[in-house]
Amino acid sequence: MINPKNYDPRRNNSTLMLFDRYMYPQLDYAIRRRLQTHPSHIQRLELEAVLNGHEGCVNCLEWSTNGRLLASGSDDFQLCLWDPFRRKRLHAIHTKHYGNMFSVKFLPKHNDALIATAAADKSVMLFDVNSSQEAIYTCHCHGARVKRLATAPDSPYVFWSAGEDGVILQLDHREKHTCRSEHNRVRLINLTTYIDTNAEAKCIALNPVKTELLAVGANDPYARIYDRRMLTLSSSATALAAEPFDNGRSIPKDCVNYFCPGHINKNNSKVIEHEPRAITYLTFNPTGTELLVNMGAEHIYLYDLLNAEQPVFLNLPEFKSVTTTCLEAEHENCAEVNTPKCSNSNRRKLPENIDEFKKLGNELLENEQYLRAINTYSHAIGLESQWPVLYLNRATAYMRRLWFGDVYAALRDCHKALRLDSSYIKAHFRLARALLELGRPQEADECLKELIRRFPSYANNHGVLMLNKDIKENRQTTQSQQQANEAYNRLELSDDEFYWRSKAKDYSLRFVGHCNITTDIKEANYFGYNGDYIVAGSDDGNFFIWDRKTCNIHSVYKADSAIVNCVVPHPDICMMATSGIDHNIKIWSPLDGTAKPNAVTGIEHSVESNQMKMKTDPFDISTRNLLCWNG
Repeated sequence: MINPKNYDPRRNNSTLMLFDRYMYPQLDYAIRRRLQTHPSHIQRLELEAVLNGHEGCVNCLEWSTNGRLLASGSDDFQLCLWDPFRRKRLHAIHTKHYGNMFSVKFLPKHNDALIATAAADKSVMLFDVNSSQEAIYTCHCHGARVKRLATAPDSPYVFWSAGEDGVILQLDHREKHTCRSEHNRVRLINLTTYIDTNAEAKCIALNPVKTELLAVGANDPYARIYDRRMLTLSSSATALAAEPFDNGRSIPKDCVNYFCPGHINKNNSKVIEHEPRAITYLTFNPTGTELLVNMGAEHIYLYDLLNAEQPVFLNLPEFKSVTTTCLEAEHENCAEVNTPKCSNSNRRKLPENIDEFKKLGNELLENEQYLRAINTYSHAIGLESQWPVLYLNRATAYMRRLWFGDVYAALRDCHKALRLDSSYIKAHFRLARALLELGRPQEADECLKELIRRFPSYANNHGVLMLNKDIKENRQTTQSQQQANEAYNRLELSDDEFYWRSKAKDYSLRFVGHCNITTDIKEANYFGYNGDYIVAGSDDGNFFIWDRKTCNIHSVYKADSAIVNCVVPHPDICMMATSGIDHNIKIWSPLDGTAKPNAVTGIEHSVESNQMKMKTDPFDISTRNLLCWNG
């Protein structure tokens, strides 16, 4: 009997590993992981093939369950089925869609013969690729563009659709379907019932393990997970005539959980401004314990569904008084409050390897290379996570870089540093500063007062006095702005929607670097059986690979002349399919040799350029690529 833990790490030949997988079932997990994301494979990833045949932007890709086939949908209204290993197109179905195709899905347990499609013409179709070019099932119940389809591995007949009419439909192709009939009960959720008539459903996913859980992304930053067992199907005809807040009791309060980054969640008022952010894609990990969300005009967020909690802004740990505050010396020039130096005999020493990373991070921080500094601190934290100085210095880099969500990320790091060392004066101070920058002057004031109470000798410290002055000025300005902005608040939430948003859970990990502002179909996916990497496309024509453990960018590849929307990893081996504005599909896999012509060098420049684009005026069309407008 072969022990998976003792599996020969030198056995890198994919053919031999596949043979072992079939011969020794106990090795399945170990081999699948090595086949997908072994470092020797990732380092050799390059463009293997280009699949030509579409005559428009390729907006959606989907691997079959066994990974042998690849389905694609395009602006040319064609549904194509490919054998990427032989670089051959097997089927080209000229559908009767007359709008851009946004989603294709294999229905499980049908030998990869049934494929559903969704398009901008408000319709959903189902095709049997082995029979004819005609759809065997059609639904026109949506009142706007249909953006995404979803399937469940244990459901061969039922599938789901999300439309920009705010409606989620549950469709069963065994049933005779008459669109918009009072007897046709297919409507599962109507977001306009709880938000307003402008609510749109952008994407949808089913938990692969607990298939009763359905995730929905909308034209706001909240990812919703519903328990389908607590929902009741209703007629699609009533969806067209629905008024805001009608039928509000149809969804029990405890059947849905919301997830939203803490710095975005506005849960203190029922009257809010329309939110410019939208979720363009979401997906569960293979074990169903995480939700990955790609947010338009923002970043990619990962939610730990088993341990997610509501955001914490101010919750100082119990203070353990010390006679002398001895801190591992951090970046000297970033200090806003001076603390006493300690003798080497009292200072807590960092391990030599971690200290080298810290020194390098400090040097990069001094030279304003914030991305590299953050990556360096993150790498050190990935090696040893118990050193508060690493979190404090990374927080400093975040607050200097100031990309979207950076101040909140700094706040989270301050909390981590304080949990490790409650007497860390600079972490107290920087936490108060972060609270102020996040527009929470009252909590910043409370934090600063607590710092003075815990460390009385700092009451007249120059940095403390200046921060106290800034807090007072900010509180006065904030009150004036709130009064001035009241006239611009246009959206009043229902009681249920306000309740759900107020309970929204915070993210676990954040992945930054790509740009997602031009199209609203940009995906993000797990790469590797254990989710070792995260992949996503970008408006700069590149696709990104992030290291899951550190959240650092592992590599970037040029994959399109304009925009990459789809990055879809193969279910079993180290292979990916990408597509976007170009009229083709690109296949990526490990290749022999050292040449990597499509690997992007100077990643820092690309990333910083992307963040600048994210901050541009969304109505300045000169910053947009309009070759293929999908959003």
